[in-house]
Amino acid sequence: MTSPKPDRLMSLDVFRGITIAGMILVNNPGSWSNIYPPLRHAEWHGCTPTDLIFPFFLFIVGVAITFALGKRKAKGDNQTQIIIQIFKRSVILFLLGLIMAGFPYFDLSTIRIPGVLQRIAVVYFVTSFIFLKVNIRNQAIIAVLLLLLYWFAMTLIPVPGVGYANLEPTTNLAAWLDNLLLGGHLWSYTKVWDPEGILSTVPAISTALIGVLTGHLLKKDTDKTTKTVWMLIAGNILLVAGYVWDAWFPMNKSLWTSSYVVYTGGLALNFLAVCYWFIDVQGYKKWAIPFVVYGLNAITVFFLSGIIAKLMYMIKITSADGSEISLKIFIYQTFFLTWLEPINASLAFAIVYIIIWLGLMWVLYSRKIFIKV
Repeated sequence: MTSPKPDRLMSLDVFRGITIAGMILVNNPGSWSNIYPPLRHAEWHGCTPTDLIFPFFLFIVGVAITFALGKRKAKGDNQTQIIIQIFKRSVILFLLGLIMAGFPYFDLSTIRIPGVLQRIAVVYFVTSFIFLKVNIRNQAIIAVLLLLLYWFAMTLIPVPGVGYANLEPTTNLAAWLDNLLLGGHLWSYTKVWDPEGILSTVPAISTALIGVLTGHLLKKDTDKTTKTVWMLIAGNILLVAGYVWDAWFPMNKSLWTSSYVVYTGGLALNFLAVCYWFIDVQGYKKWAIPFVVYGLNAITVFFLSGIIAKLMYMIKITSADGSEISLKIFIYQTFFLTWLEPINASLAFAIVYIIIWLGLMWVLYSRKIFIKV
């Protein structure tokens, strides 16, 4: 547990907090049958607002790497010790992901190995290593090469057992590799492929590297307005590039396609630029405090909210008609569905869940408790 440093970039904490709140919102509707379309992932190709949340977080991870490790690199700290600490943090994140996946039964024969925290762990480790060992120019080159190599692999390499390259859900190269190496340990909703699988983690590293490059820009000794303009310029260039690339390699969150990386990276740059302009340049900060509260304990609130959500499904309540229903359904039906239309009741449940966790995180914030993984 530690206190935030006085020179932290508040806009980055706000961006992180908004992103985590978004994750909790889309992961915890009152009913999965009643969700507004923008709060759903695209069925396959395409990009909805919900599909922006995870790449935004990886982008933030990249920006944070530049600030956190840049200081240590500049001071000449022992790189072996830095890498050991990076490795430890990555292992902890990965294990937390496995705990979330396995809770409460921890059946090792079927536990899902990939996942959100697991991908964050791998991307954080690889990106941190690249940042420490490679200069800015080569960081950009690596980001581009990873995207091109992934594009070529997914569209040109014939899939074993299928005979041709394709981007269909169960027969693409990434799905084949996931099934080959992690069969029985994949997302329970698909069983034969995983949206956070092995091969699709490669372009996710480029998402974080876009964040790293953004961090370099933010650390430059130029005025803040100029930095904002350059972020907007770079963001819109990436937006257009991703939109054009979509014609040959469609945006797809589950495959984490290269066009998706570029497009969402552009949106992340634009979003950070707006936050940076209002918060760090113009000084409009009071409105953002709730998101700072979330942002400073981001992994903590994501992990705990996920565990409690699982518990609410497991705890059984006897309803008025004598049947057993989960605690979550009981709360949803009793406190929300009785006075709201189903789709609004479902949204209201998620919003209240966010507010409850905001209150809990505010207790930590008020006591200057920030749990660092």
